[in-house]
Amino acid sequence: MPLLKINTNRKLDDTRAMHLLDEASRTVAEALGKPESYVMVDLSDGRHMSFAGDTSPLASLELKSLGLPEEQTPELSTVLCRLVSDALGIPGERIYIEFSSPQRHMWGWDGRTF
Repeated sequence: MPLLKINTNRKLDDTRAMHLLDEASRTVAEALGKPESYVMVDLSDGRHMSFAGDTSPLASLELKSLGLPEEQTPELSTVLCRLVSDALGIPGERIYIEFSSPQRHMWGWDGRTF
């Protein structure tokens, strides 16, 4: 159920991209206490992006998960910023994260909804 989208203007080679996908999947599963078999990570690199009028390395993330506890978002922000900063060399102040917890009937999988 968790979906982490990572958008960045950094261009990654295949090895680095696969490493980030693996790390992100494990990190989300651990942070949310959910099986990794439920986690999806969508990485879009080399995008045309700017932040504060500057095209220096940056990233925007979106984490969606059913039942995402609001009180857990500060910790998730720390964990996800560290993940992206370590993997891509992007400072935390150039990373935005959107958290969302859709209603079960608004999340589909395998021809049905949750």
